[in-house]
Amino acid sequence: MLSFCGEEKCTVDANGRLKLPQQFIDSFFLQDKSGEIILHCLDEGALALYPVTTFKEMRYRELQQHDRIGNSLLMRRNLRRFGAMSCSETISKQGRITIPESYRARCELACSSSVVVAGIEIGVEIWNVARWNRELEAISSYEKLRAEAEINSSIERRPML
Repeated sequence: MLSFCGEEKCTVDANGRLKLPQQFIDSFFLQDKSGEIILHCLDEGALALYPVTTFKEMRYRELQQHDRIGNSLLMRRNLRRFGAMSCSETISKQGRITIPESYRARCELACSSSVVVAGIEIGVEIWNVARWNRELEAISSYEKLRAEAEINSSIERRPML
C-alpha cells in the first residue's frame, strides 16, 4: 500500500470534525500507533496533517539554528508561523479529527461543507473544494510550462545538420 496517496471528498460536520478516509487513517496508524498527528495551516490556504515524526523531521534543521534565530527576523517569523499555526490532535476511534475553529476559518473549511482530502506522500492536506480546483489548475499550468521549457532546451542542444 502506498502511504498518503489519493484524494477523496469528505464533509466537515457541524461540530468541525472530519472523518478521514480509511486509507489515510491506516497510513497514520502505521506511522504512530497512538494516532497522534500534527495539524498545520499552510500559506496556500490548506490544512496539512503530518505524522508527529515527520513534522519533527521537517522542523529539526531550522530549530538547530538557535544562534541565528535571535538575529533573524525571517527566522523568528517562521517560528511564529509554525508555532501559532500548528497543533497536535489524535485521530479518534471513529477515524475523526476536530479542526480548530481558527484553522477552519483560515483555510475556509466551513462546517457542513465538502472538502478535499489529498495525499501528499508524507501526510495529507485538507482543502476547500474551490481552492483545491485552483491549485490543480496551477499545478497543470506549471507542468505545461516546464514541459515546454524542456522541449525548447532539447531543441537548442540538438546539433545542426
